[in-house]
Amino acid sequence: MKHARLATEDSPWVKALILTAVLGFLALILVLPLVAIFVEALRKGLAAALAAIGDADAIAAIKLTLVTAAIAVPFNAAFGICAAWAIAKHQFRFKSVLITLIDLPFSVSPVVAGLIYVLVFGLQGWFGQWLLDHDIKIIFATPGIVLATLFVTFPFVARELIPLMQEQGVDEEEAAVSLGASGLRTFWSVTAPNIRWGLLYGVLLCNARAMGEFGAVSVVSGHIRGLTNTMPLHVEILYNEYNFVGAFAVAAVLCLLAVVTLAVKTALELAQPQARPVRH
Repeated sequence: MKHARLATEDSPWVKALILTAVLGFLALILVLPLVAIFVEALRKGLAAALAAIGDADAIAAIKLTLVTAAIAVPFNAAFGICAAWAIAKHQFRFKSVLITLIDLPFSVSPVVAGLIYVLVFGLQGWFGQWLLDHDIKIIFATPGIVLATLFVTFPFVARELIPLMQEQGVDEEEAAVSLGASGLRTFWSVTAPNIRWGLLYGVLLCNARAMGEFGAVSVVSGHIRGLTNTMPLHVEILYNEYNFVGAFAVAAVLCLLAVVTLAVKTALELAQPQARPVRH
């Protein structure tokens, strides 16, 4: 006797069709371009690829990318924790405004973000003359790159932690306070252990975006080789100069960093499958 198929259960051919479409799309849009990067990087051999990566300008771009991420990620982690704590654990006026501002970088083009900093800190900007008089360089220098990266990456940690903290509620914190724990002790003993996996997940996403950011950084960097070029900008310059092996070799390094980030993210998800916050 045949059992009636559940309303949520598709027939085998529908499942096969959907799975084939998904895998085909991923192969065309994601896997094939990644494979092409490494194939082009090694087109003239491993020695040529390593020589391109070992070039002084490439090393400077790699260092600047890592330094920018090393500054932006901890700052955004601290901001994300504070913002999530305020939104999820407290009631105050204009909470919705704060949430909207946190989501702003998701809706604003990175190029526009870079132009904002040029308008504020550029030579013809609001503080341009004051910065020039005090010999402070922000635009076309590392500080401008860090600021632009901060802008485009600061929502990631907050958006991971806000729904997680909201789901957990305030019962445990209130119990700790009622037992005499201070606010700081309550955070480290109660809140921090509950959010650690969501925090790590948000930090990984933030780090991946910080290393791969192009638009905002391109506007404020000035494209000075060996000084203000991050890895994505260096790839663009090499490609425009028809140095395809060099461009794809540096791109391959960037892809490897992304793969490492993805591997760590997957390991975290496997270690704590229930800890990853659900997006709303």
